[in-house]
Formats: sequence, structure tokens, C-alpha cells
Amino acid sequence: MYAITGVTGKVGGAAARALLDAGHAVRAVLRDKNKAAEWVERGAEVAIASFEDADALTAAFSGAAGVFVMVAPNFAPQPGYPRARTAVAALKEALVKARPQRVVALSSIGGQRESGLGLITQVHILEEALADLPIPTAILRPAWFMENSLWDIAPARETGVMSSFLQPLDRAYPMIATADIGRVIAETLVQSWQGRRVIEIEGPQRYTQNEIAAMLGGVLGRSVKAQAVPRDQWEALFQAQGTAWPVPRIEMIDGFNSGWIDFEDGVHERVIGSTGYQTVLAELVERAG
Repeated sequence: MYAITGVTGKVGGAAARALLDAGHAVRAVLRDKNKAAEWVERGAEVAIASFEDADALTAAFSGAAGVFVMVAPNFAPQPGYPRARTAVAALKEALVKARPQRVVALSSIGGQRESGLGLITQVHILEEALADLPIPTAILRPAWFMENSLWDIAPARETGVMSSFLQPLDRAYPMIATADIGRVIAETLVQSWQGRRVIEIEGPQRYTQNEIAAMLGGVLGRSVKAQAVPRDQWEALFQAQGTAWPVPRIEMIDGFNSGWIDFEDGVHERVIGSTGYQTVLAELVERAG
């Protein structure tokens, strides 16, 4: 039995489906029981637990051969990241009490850094908390999610412009499809190891914003051009979108653009995904309608 948190999200859902498709027993850990039907139909066991409820998480993790944990994404955190710290404390308490055979945790490219991470600080908090976990642990550090392009589809379709915060537009950044992350989680959970592993994950090639815009245009059937958003406009734009404290988002993007947020090349395991960006874009466009 493998317990998977975050199954209603892209990564956790992909991991659970990969395990089920391979014939493994899965316990889908959900916060909302109204979303359980899909997983019951797929043949999974369901456990209801919020990321802040250590007792419920302990019950959900008990008896599991492996557990996948993550911090729920929060793109508008409060200063000091109190929500992430509360969730991480509950996850660690549950893992120590339940003692599964192994743990796989979702971090991010750059998760080894202690500062200058912005939003990625939330998964760095998770990495730090699990560093002394007395259970074999694998930390996954994936690249930028290809699925982030979902937000570009409507503007690109309407205006032919893909606004980009990743700059310069001709720099190739490592990217990864969430389906590939889910596959790596599933493959890692069924392995046996001792101690702590770090696994870096990126796609089959690196992409520039210009290349992504061209691919998006091909899928949409119109010309699409990447356009850099001036740095001095970011704060006002993010605030207009409802982000009261945009500092973490800005700091994260600055970290990518400066190269501060990157892999520790040659230090850890590296997995290369098989899903190309055009495949993901086609799926996103179809989903968007």
C-alpha cells in the first residue's frame, strides 16, 4: 500500500494514477471527501486528512510501504510562511509516528538554497524538516513545471502575445511535465534504499521562451510572440492579480533569471523525463477549450 497526498493536484494525482496503472495498492489522502469518488472508482482506498491534522495524517500513513508527501501550493503566502511551517510540522509528526518503510517528498529545483528562493522557500522548509527523519527518504527536485503555460493560453489566443517573466527570452530553462514527475514518484516509492536521496528531474530538453511561444502558436493555429514583462512592472501586476505580498513570487522569478535557482549538477541523481513541451501544450489547449 502506498499513501499519496495531494491526489487532487497535478503531481499527486499523476503519482497515484501511475501506481494504480502498475497494479499497486494506493491510499489516496484527500482533504475533501466530496472528491473521493474518482479515486474509489479507480480502485484506491481513501483517507481523509488535512495537511494540518497530524493525527489524521498518522492514520492515513500507517501500514504504508511508502508515502508521498508535499506542501500544498500557496502562491500568496503570509510573511514567514506560517501555513507551510504548520503543515510541515504535522507531516513530520505523522511520518515519525506512522513509520512507513520509505518516504518520497516533493521539493523543487533550488530547494537546497537557504535564501533567495521566494515561493520555493515553502518546500525548502519541508526539506529541512525531513533531513533528520529516521526513515529512508527521497527528495525530488523537479524543474519549472511545463503546466505553468496554462495561464498563457487565453492571452496568447486573444492577442498573439505570451507575456514572460522568465528572461532573457532566448535563455533555455529546464522544464518538466507533471506526468513525468508522477512517474518518478511512483517508480521511487517501490524501490528500496537506505538514508537520504536527492533526485533532480527535468524534461528531454531545455526550452527558451521564444521556443515555447512558437510551439504555443502552432497548437493554437496562430502566430504567438514571447514578450518580456519589464521588471519594474511586476509588483503592480501581481498586486492587481490579488497578491497582497508579491515579494516571494518576485524573488523566485529573480532567482531563476539570475541562475541562483538551479540544480546541483553532478551532485545528485538525475532523471530525464520523456514528455515534450508541445505534448503538454496540446493537452492544456484542449482542456482550456
